Amino acid sequence: MMRASWFLLAATAVFVVCFAACSQPQPAAPPDTRAADAATIQAADADWAKAAAAKDLDKMTAPYLDNAVLFSPGVPAVIGKDNLRKFFQQMVAAPNIQLSFSEVTVDVARSGDLAEDRGSFQVTVTDKKGKPTTQTSQYVLVWKKQADGSWKIAADTSANTK
Repeated sequence: MMRASWFLLAATAVFVVCFAACSQPQPAAPPDTRAADAATIQAADADWAKAAAAKDLDKMTAPYLDNAVLFSPGVPAVIGKDNLRKFFQQMVAAPNIQLSFSEVTVDVARSGDLAEDRGSFQVTVTDKKGKPTTQTSQYVLVWKKQADGSWKIAADTSANTK
């Protein structure tokens, strides 16, 4: 009989521990900051366009991770900030270059740590004879949220459309 009591006591203790563990309040879901994060990224896009217009290479490379990769039609992958700077330097070296962006959409993952930024852009370059040439492309940027809450570009890719 004592053995049965001991077993009943042990089973009851296990049940109480399991019940207590299951009834603990679950941690609250982190707040949904997707709209604010998307607005932050869109502001960074606008800042980048201003930096490109000003041919400010420091500000053009600032939003990129140190090991970011850029894929652009007709050139090998550009990896790392130093190489991105060289790529952008060649891009803005053209006289009378104009960039414009449209149809920009930013989608932030529910997890809040990744975002997709996509849209279209036009580059117009005027040659020495005054003849403008315009190229239309589409792009996708992959942004990663950093430990300090800032957003940095991990990957940048584009494809010509016209």
